[in-house]
This record gives sequence, C-alpha cells and structure tokens, in this order.
Amino acid sequence: MMTEETQFLKAQKQFQDLCELMRQAGREGWRMDEIEGRAKPKLMRLGLEFLAGHVEREGTGDVGPDVAYDNRTLHRSQELHSRRYLSIFGELLIERYIYAVREGQKAEYVPVDAGLGLPAGENSYLLEEWQQRLCVKDAFGQSVEDLKAILGQGVSVRTAEGMNRSMAEYAEDYRVTQPLPPAAEEAELLVTTGDGKGVVMRRPLAEELRESREAAAVPASAPTATSASVPVVAPARRRKRRTRSATRRAGIARQRRAQEAVRKHHQRLPSAAGAKDQGKKKKNGKKQMAYVGAVYTIARFPRTTDQVLDEMARRERSKDRPRPQHKRVWAEMTRILEGEPVSGREWLFCSLAMECQQRDPDRKRTLICLLDGERSLWDMQRFWFDRAIGILDIFHVSERVWEVANCFHKKESDAAGRFATHHLRMILDGKVGYVLRNLRRLLDENKELGSEKRKTVREAITYFENNQDHMRYDEYLAAGYPIGSGVAEGACRHLVKDRLELTGMRWERKGAQSMLHLRAIYLNGEWDQFVNYRIAKEQAALYGPGTAYEEVGDYAQAI
Repeated sequence: MMTEETQFLKAQKQFQDLCELMRQAGREGWRMDEIEGRAKPKLMRLGLEFLAGHVEREGTGDVGPDVAYDNRTLHRSQELHSRRYLSIFGELLIERYIYAVREGQKAEYVPVDAGLGLPAGENSYLLEEWQQRLCVKDAFGQSVEDLKAILGQGVSVRTAEGMNRSMAEYAEDYRVTQPLPPAAEEAELLVTTGDGKGVVMRRPLAEELRESREAAAVPASAPTATSASVPVVAPARRRKRRTRSATRRAGIARQRRAQEAVRKHHQRLPSAAGAKDQGKKKKNGKKQMAYVGAVYTIARFPRTTDQVLDEMARRERSKDRPRPQHKRVWAEMTRILEGEPVSGREWLFCSLAMECQQRDPDRKRTLICLLDGERSLWDMQRFWFDRAIGILDIFHVSERVWEVANCFHKKESDAAGRFATHHLRMILDGKVGYVLRNLRRLLDENKELGSEKRKTVREAITYFENNQDHMRYDEYLAAGYPIGSGVAEGACRHLVKDRLELTGMRWERKGAQSMLHLRAIYLNGEWDQFVNYRIAKEQAALYGPGTAYEEVGDYAQAI
C-alpha cells in the first residue's frame, strides 16, 4: 500500500503534467476543443489520484483485534480485504480490515467503509446518478454508451438495469415523505386525473403468477414498505417537528393503512372485473396496462362554448388560461399481493385519493376528477372519490363526434367539419339529449350505411348514454372547471410512451415499474431531492447514526 505522502507526490506529478500541457497549447496555438480533449484524460487521472489519496488518509480501519458492536464481540480479519470502487474518474481498489463474529463470516463492521461513506454496491453514488439520469431519458444501451463516451469508462447494460431497480426501491417512500405544497400557493380547484397506456411485456402476467405460486408453499405476505407501498394520508394539521425515528414510524404506519385500503377494495371487486381485464390482455397477448395519474390545483377559468370551440379548432390553449400548480404525476402497473394480481388501476387510484386527502384534509377545495369513458375508471372514481365532480374529458368526446361525422360525410370534409362542430356545440351547451336523439334518427334514416359505420355510430351513442352524467359541460364552463384531461394524456405520452415504447422494447413487469417510478420523479422536477434522499436512507441503513449523511437523514423535513 502507498503512503499518503507517495499518493500526494503522484497527484503533484499529474498536476505538473497538466500545467506543461497548457504551456504546450500556448506555444502551438491549439484550438479550445483540442485543449479540452487533451486535458480531459489528465484531469480524470488527477481526480482519481485525489480519491486514492483520500482513501490512504482513512487508513486500513484497524481499530484493534476485537470490538464491541451491537452487543456482540467482533474480531478483526487476519488479512486485508479488497473491494472495488468505480468512481466517475475510474476504478479504485480499497484494501481494509473487516470485523465479523468469526473469520470467513459476513462482515458486520467495516470502519473504512463507514468512514468513507461507501455505497452498498461498488459503483459510486455520483456515477449511478449520472447513469440513471441518462437512463430515464433513453434506452439502457444508448445511455450506457453515452456515459462511456463522456467519461471514457462506465458500466454494462445489465449493471445499469440493476442500478435502476435499486434506486427505484426508494421511490415510493420518497413520495410519501415529501412535504405538502404551501397552502397559500395552492389554487382553488383540486384536480385528479388518470388514464392507461399499454406497455409491451417480455412475459405474460399469468406466467409470473404461476411461478410465484409454485415458489411459495403459502401465500406471500403483505408487501413491504419499499416494494408495495403507496402514498398515504398526512395529518390534518402540521404538527411540531418529529424526530427522524418518529417520522419513519409514522410513515410506515400510514403505508400499511394504505396497503390495507387497497386490499379491502380489491376484495370487494366482483371476480368478473379481473376476468374482464385478463380477457383484454389475452386479445393482445403482449401488453400490460400502466395506469398514469396526476394531482394538481388550478384556478377557476369560466369560459363560453365559443371560446372552447375556438381553442379546439386551433389546437392550442388560450394564453390567459391558468396553469396547473404543484402537479405530480406517477404510474402504477399490476402488482402481486398475497399471490394474487392487483391491478395498477387500484394502486393508482388509492395513491391519487391519498394525495388529494393530504393536500386538502379539510375538504375546502372543489375536487374534480377528469377521466375518459372507460367504465372501470369511473368505478374507481366512485369508490375512491365519493365527493368529486366527475367530468368526461372533452377531447375523447370530440374524437367520438368526429368518428360519427366521418360516417355520414366524406372523411375530414367541410361537411364533416360542420357536422362535428354543430354536435360539439350542442354537447358543450348541455344538450346531450338532443345529440343522442339526432344520432338515433340519422341512424334510422340512413339505411344504406355500411355495417362498420353503423357500428361506429352505435358505439358513440352508447358512449354518450353511459357518460351522460359526466357531460354537463354548460355547468362546468360556467363554474370555471377544467374539462380536458390533457395533463393525463401528456403524462401517458411523456412518462410511458416516450421511454417505455422505444423501438423494439420489451419489459419485465418489475423493471417497467422501476423505470416508471424514476421517470415520474424526473418529470416532476424532483430528481436531485430524490437522489439525496436515497443516499441518506442507504447510508443510515448501512452505517446507522453518525454517518456523513446524518444531517439530511430526514430529507422531507430538511428541504
């Protein structure tokens, strides 16, 4: 092993080489990019030498032949043990003593690891953070190549996938512990919205379930806080700051209550509901639904029918329309609970309900639930949001109206446009009954209409009949409520489609959920906070109180 002085001399030599490079650049008139390219490897090497010097300063962790630890006596290993540490500058080999109950057993105490704040794995926190920042935006293979091109070294695709899953284990706990937005910054209307997006899977859920049941002689226990937790209810009033341990205990208790809520709701569902979902999956055979939801507040914005039609025609929002405030999005896929599949739809709506209750514990805000016409989503709304005003997304309505218009007129013609505009106007004016009567009349009068077109019109009629209670748009517009679920549609695209539907992608269920967790955090603008939260939690679990990250151990209260 090198001494600290030797390590210092090596770093000094690297710095001198760098200075000489700069002098050479001046003499030969290098371009700036040439200087950057030639200096980078030397800077990386210098950084590695600095890290090596810091490790040398820490020593070997020899604190005596025996130590009292956790009410046990641990013994020092006879020889130094090596561990690999991959930093952004390159690889280090750290040699240190370990302490265990007996030689050859698992290390119980490693002074050097604790002193340096080393991670659980061999990759540095910063390297993992940089790698995953790229991974949530692009395919694993491409992101790995990108980081290697920048650093000159990196990790394998398999390692990057493992990083993703390990980081995602902290995502749900992070979401639970985050502070609420200041009440003064919240707008009058509290809005929740949800939608679904299919994800192409590598293996069907039925296969996973069969393997899960075969592997366990008894049903699986309830999910742990990190693997199957959901957001939970916050106290109605902010109380004095708790200790970290008290906060942690309260968070776990709230998570268990939320899990129990999902379990009870699942048990109340008719068995036909699950069969229906399985039937949909069988038809495709390759996809599972990722249910995407969002919660935000927004100011009232009364509008007229003409204003809405103008926005829809121009396909752009009015400049003076208020923006969503403190928007949070996330997505849930099917989970296996006690050996049985529980739809991501149930997990999502429980999460949405808990988030809404946290942000409006006294129920002072008007609660709005914006959904498309899927019956299962409205069933969820009635169960989890008993007081909400349910509104059918106007853009799904518009799609149906245009489909009907193209049945009676040449596709996308002026006549079809006039037909669609007229019926949309009637719907926005609260005259859904008129539209239904007119469509039935047109269907009866146009006997020559082809079977496919007749089917399209009948489906539209059924759609409007089933959702008529959620189509009182004249009342919604007068009250200033939002009537479009653009937030959910955008979340489906940005959160799911733009990452999980890249060309040729196939996902394992757990891997897809991990990516959705991290991508949601990234899109919510909470990436840096989450990374620090994860580090603090892992360090506390590894080394307990007194670690370098102790001060931010309860990150939710630190920010």
